[in-house]
Amino acid sequence: MSSIQAPRIPVIDFSKKILNPGTSSWDFTCKKVMHALESYGCFVAIYEQVSLEVYNSLFHKLEELFNLSLETKRKNVSDIPYFGYVGNQPFIPSLYEGLGIKDAVTLEGTRAFTNTLWPNGNDDFCEIVHPYTKLVAELEQMVKRMVFEGYGVQSYECLQEWTTYLFRMMKYRAAGKDEDDIGCDVHTDKSFITILHQNEVSGLEIKTKDGQWLCFEPSPSSFIVIAGDALLAWSNNRIHAPLHRVVMKGSEARYSVGLFSYQKKMIEVPQELIDEHHPLQFKPFDNFGLLHYFNTEEGHRQESTVKAYCGI
Repeated sequence: MSSIQAPRIPVIDFSKKILNPGTSSWDFTCKKVMHALESYGCFVAIYEQVSLEVYNSLFHKLEELFNLSLETKRKNVSDIPYFGYVGNQPFIPSLYEGLGIKDAVTLEGTRAFTNTLWPNGNDDFCEIVHPYTKLVAELEQMVKRMVFEGYGVQSYECLQEWTTYLFRMMKYRAAGKDEDDIGCDVHTDKSFITILHQNEVSGLEIKTKDGQWLCFEPSPSSFIVIAGDALLAWSNNRIHAPLHRVVMKGSEARYSVGLFSYQKKMIEVPQELIDEHHPLQFKPFDNFGLLHYFNTEEGHRQESTVKAYCGI
């Protein structure tokens, strides 16, 4: 009698050199992406375009970044929730701290960040982070284009024109003897798409639709792509936005980076995704308004932030 195999996060290879729209490899990958996002809300992307050398350089720079004084790190401020420094606050798990670079895909955005934290700037940091974010943004754009093609929606170029990216750099220190091991509480992202990359210290867990927690096993070429609440609403609830958390069980610090895509204009469900079997479920909404709502006491209480914010 065969045993039932436990579910795993789907793995999709994006490292093929010929992965262009209209090719058989693109179509094959597109089908796998659609199935993964609808069934799990996430998948592991094997993406070797980010070299091992860049990977090592990036995470070395993260260690330098988090070794800066707390006073310096707190200069990373933003009027958008979670876009600036977060950490050392009573409502945030004590193991976590993170910093954010707005518009990191642009050199200007990365330089603005380094000029804030380092009096004379930091060219070495910019020369690693800026090319890295551009490569990861290319993966995000491929995934987004596949979603649009998979649903037969024609407005990809228009939506991409209004896309902006946040690059968050995160550290989770190991839990002490009498500390809670939660590095990040259970949540869904409010982004359109999130792409996470980390050092080889495990901790990220994704919750399946039937309530099982799946562990992400990291490697230098493994990126985890996660659908945010904004994509769930845009898809008229076809795509799943999964709950996830970070649990720190080992003795090493976990360093992680995330590229979060947001929309700068109102998001509406495309007409192609509305029919008699799929009636409209969401009103037009502002992506940053959703993020601000999540940052309120009422927003935090909701089982589904996006449904409470703009659901019909």
